[in-house]
Amino acid sequence: MPKYLLAHDLGTSGNKATLFTTEGELIRSSTRAYPTRYYNGNWAEQDPEDWWRAVCDSSRDLLAAVDPADVLAVAFSGQMMGCLCVDKSGTPLADSIIWADMRAQDAERFIIERVGAREFFHIAGHRPGASYALAKFLWLREEHPDVYRNTHKILQAKDYMVFKLTGRFCTDYSDAGGTNAFDMNTFTWSDAILDAVNVPREVFPEAVESTRVVGEVTAAAAEACGLKKGTSVVMGAGDGGCGALGAGCIQNGDTYCCMGTSAWIAGTTAKPVLDKHQTLFCFAHVIPGCYMPTGTMQAAGSSYAYVKRTFFDDIIAKAEAAGKDVYDLLNEMIEASPRGAKGLLYLPYLTGERSPRWNPLATASFLGMTMNHTREDYLRATIEGVAMNLAVILRAFRENAAIDDLILTGGGAQGDVVTKILADVLGCSMTRTNHPKEATSMAAAVIAGVGAGLYEGFDAIYRFIDLMPSMKPDAQAQKYYEERIRVFDDCYEALKGVYAELRTDKED
Repeated sequence: MPKYLLAHDLGTSGNKATLFTTEGELIRSSTRAYPTRYYNGNWAEQDPEDWWRAVCDSSRDLLAAVDPADVLAVAFSGQMMGCLCVDKSGTPLADSIIWADMRAQDAERFIIERVGAREFFHIAGHRPGASYALAKFLWLREEHPDVYRNTHKILQAKDYMVFKLTGRFCTDYSDAGGTNAFDMNTFTWSDAILDAVNVPREVFPEAVESTRVVGEVTAAAAEACGLKKGTSVVMGAGDGGCGALGAGCIQNGDTYCCMGTSAWIAGTTAKPVLDKHQTLFCFAHVIPGCYMPTGTMQAAGSSYAYVKRTFFDDIIAKAEAAGKDVYDLLNEMIEASPRGAKGLLYLPYLTGERSPRWNPLATASFLGMTMNHTREDYLRATIEGVAMNLAVILRAFRENAAIDDLILTGGGAQGDVVTKILADVLGCSMTRTNHPKEATSMAAAVIAGVGAGLYEGFDAIYRFIDLMPSMKPDAQAQKYYEERIRVFDDCYEALKGVYAELRTDKED
């Protein structure tokens, strides 16, 4: 009888539960969506109980077809850099302030004043930032002191699920790095940072390796989600770390790009990479002792989704009526617009920006608009704008190493059209995996298997994935986009001074 591993990927738009055999066969996935509340321009929150309902419902859906006793372990991938405050009983004190939220700009400045930007970067491997958990917690200290005072632990999405399953408070090194309170040199919570901003170390959970078996499914959790009581729960990792493993990015120097709601370029290195411009930041890799230098932009897939729902309701309806994939029709429309979208340029800063701009006040814009532009041009410009922002990130990587090949994963990696644009804009051969949407889930399954002692090492990922033929850049297109990236940079610099003024009129 086959044995199984259950993986959960707690993303921004929903949770995907995926069931694998221990031999790496994908049995089935089940997704449950949950809402995000966006307001006040750059605020973003989620109800953590929505996460738990999604995990329970998707688990029950998958487990209906197998004996839960045959599931050997469960592990998680999850959205990073959030701030969920819980009390001693594990009850949330407020909705989670998620990664996309950029409200804590005053706290960011406070951290810099107290620690110093350069010193902070060399401790944490990250810039002090409004998107990180520490700044969000400091914002709560000023604006909601009751929440701050009653906080027992600050958790990430997957950490809360681990608590719900086991009753234990803990996190892994990758998610710990996304708090801005972790010392990447020692893999411990940073006394230097926390003392400087007067935050008690105790509010952060125990940090452990991603493969640590942190507990077993309790009787109450088993009844709620359908797993067998006593099933091993493996810690798992943030979605960035899982993305690296799920791409097969496990050797020193391997680099990949993930196109999801956000997008990032990341690599696997034996030592921390701290670039001189601080464009990149550095997480702990899921592989013990390794690091993952990363550049993450805020609004990649979410830019595409925004344009889709704003301009293409008729195409969505047409696809549904015909039983077609809406993205096949949208890809045809992208191809109907020429390279450069007739001069239309998109700056993809819908929710401020992390890397490469580090500007929480930045807003998105279309530039170069004329009466000649069609909605096909707006769609292509959106994809090109996301790609050019990634090119700025890749430029920082190339200051340290030559990078001519990227492994591509994520929901945006499914079609040839987007992949070709990425290849041309980035000047890289793009290699997709056979299951790009399941990369993080597959990584969580491998983490579960390593943690449970089923696999000796992380090369077990190749039981789960195959690499497809590469798509190479066109030399002429690459040269064209090099000039467009220069214009893209110039447009951002020209607008930088007005973003604060554009942000003054906020929603209630």
